[in-house]
Parts: sequence; structure tokens; C-alpha cells
Amino acid sequence: QVQLVESGGGLVQAGGSLRLSCIASGRFFSINAMNWYRQAPGKERELVATITSRGNTNFADSIKGRFTVSRDNAKNTMYLQMNSLKPEDTAVYLCNANILASLSRGGVDYWGKGTLVTVSS
Repeated sequence: QVQLVESGGGLVQAGGSLRLSCIASGRFFSINAMNWYRQAPGKERELVATITSRGNTNFADSIKGRFTVSRDNAKNTMYLQMNSLKPEDTAVYLCNANILASLSRGGVDYWGKGTLVTVSS
């Protein structure tokens, strides 16, 4: 069973930094693109950052210049470094990845349960 588990969330003051991690575990052949989403109370889920298996990245306009995404393929882990945090960054941050666990099924999207980031003003 493939699982994604996020960690690193918490309470931080505005202007501070946090580093989130997402670890994939279980039996699979490879991980394709990995994504960070976030969902604030009462708002729709928002795609924050994407990193491909080759390391190409893309970011939402709202976090450009403040967040960076990286991955360690040997550790099946993706990171989100969040700097200059703002109260509006408060949300549950969720990890999503397209994972090849079955050659017959192809890549399948998996989701973690999320980690809460709270930024105080």
C-alpha cells in the first residue's frame, strides 16, 4: 500500500520560516510529478508547487520568491521550504504524487492527509 505522509507544519510568526516534508512509502516502481497543495478554511484547494521527476519546478504566483520545492529521489521525499510566511499562508498543506505502483495500472495519484501551517500576525 502506497502512503504519503507530510510533516513539518506548526505555528510560526509572520516573517518566519517552515520546512515541510512529504515521504512516500510502500511498494512502487517510481514517482513521477509531486505537488504541494494547500487548503485554507472556507477556500478551495490551491496548487502551490510542482516538481517533476527531473527536478523541473513550477509555483503559484502567490508564493513565488518565498517558497522553494525540492525532492530527494533516493529518499522518496519532497520538501517545501517556506520563507517570509504571511498570515494568508495559513492552511492545511497536502502532498500529492503520481506514483507508478502497478505496471498494468500506470501512474496513479496519491494524497497525504496534510499538515497544518498556522501563521500568526
